[in-house]
Amino acid sequence: MTNDNPLPVDILVVEDDPDLQQLLLEELSEAGYACVACGTVQSAREFVQKQLPQVVISDLRLPDDSGLTLLENFKQLPLKPGFIMITAFGTIDQAVDALKRGADDFLTKPLDLDHLGLCVKRTMQRQQLQQEVAYYRRLLNEGEFHGMIGGSSSMRQLFSQLRQIAQAEGPVLITGESGVGKELVARAVHQESRRRDKPFIAINCGGIPAALLESELFGHAAGAFTGADKARQGLFAAAHGGTLLLDEIGEMPLEMQSSLLRTLQDGRVRPVGSNREQELDVRIIAATNRNLPEDVSAGRFREDLYYRLETFSVVVPPLRQRGDDIERLMGYHIKQLNARREQPIKGISGEALARLKAYSFPGNVRELANIIERAVTFCSGTQIELEHLPERVQAIVVMPADKAHFSWQPPLSDGQLVPLDVIEQDYIHYVLDQVQGNKRRAAEILGIGRRTLYRWLESENN
Repeated sequence: MTNDNPLPVDILVVEDDPDLQQLLLEELSEAGYACVACGTVQSAREFVQKQLPQVVISDLRLPDDSGLTLLENFKQLPLKPGFIMITAFGTIDQAVDALKRGADDFLTKPLDLDHLGLCVKRTMQRQQLQQEVAYYRRLLNEGEFHGMIGGSSSMRQLFSQLRQIAQAEGPVLITGESGVGKELVARAVHQESRRRDKPFIAINCGGIPAALLESELFGHAAGAFTGADKARQGLFAAAHGGTLLLDEIGEMPLEMQSSLLRTLQDGRVRPVGSNREQELDVRIIAATNRNLPEDVSAGRFREDLYYRLETFSVVVPPLRQRGDDIERLMGYHIKQLNARREQPIKGISGEALARLKAYSFPGNVRELANIIERAVTFCSGTQIELEHLPERVQAIVVMPADKAHFSWQPPLSDGQLVPLDVIEQDYIHYVLDQVQGNKRRAAEILGIGRRTLYRWLESENN
């Protein structure tokens, strides 16, 4: 047997009876499968060395060896095909033995062709699901760093940067959109540092009233204020030798910023109501989704504190700029939910995946996790479909593959280059045309808020 056909093969039929071999080829081809046949174990081995089918249908008794030997051979392949055993001399013991060895099904002759078709369809679906699981596992294994999943170039660069920063001792400022995982980044710095065996403590500066924040950070002496019946250790003291994460640092009141700056400069903390200072060894990591340079210019954030905090600056990329990390993270969350809920979700349909990859994820990794949890909750089968995704994702317009490279060109005036605002105007209209006037989708593609787009359209009409 020779394989002159370079096209993918769905099914390899290994049968020495010429009439049955021809019948199987005709039936399976009519069902839409690409099929090839051979008559011996050796010829089947030679074929698989050149091309791997999705499913093998093999007779149990072949001229040169047993179909069970072929099954054992194929089990050693990295991506083993599905295997259906057929025989004219079937017994229950043989069937049990074949299934124990890894066969997907065991059928006896004369074959019921309708039943065979169902077996092939079921085995083919199982193979596709196994390939999807293997794909997601491969994506997950390509990039993981202290709980962060990422194999994209931007995340690999981030991981490398964090390893270097972790060896230093200066303050770290982590910036990025809401939901990108800034606390995970802070924990990674701590885990990579010499402080890994010491405390890691996090506080949300925006979630504590200003009147209590100073006491939370620095502690207080007994009788420092009404209700302070006894002395209390602050978070700085609790983090001694380790790391303190000041999350949402941009929400910290100005008067507290002054106290924090003094602590960063001299390494000492004075509890509220106390005359004694404590010398502490704490590495400070601050995180925010705000634009601190803008806040500095507006007088909302101290300039000297900003420059002190950004000794080491880390920018966490948004999910929409991380390529295949969307799929890696989906695989991770599906695996975690399956384990907790004992659900058999194996993957996601191509249509649903395309919408997710086209979605802008304003809530980033946190939003993706919520979307996947919702989808798994509503999925009653083994595959997440488009209908299981939120309406905002279903509404995404996915550009067909043949239009993926759009043909927009900058406008020219008498062959000359034109001002930027003219190009901007022309491109915004182009994007709106491409998404059939869907302003939400247009705003996502343009990277601006819908209100900004609406204001632009209103100003153009005035």
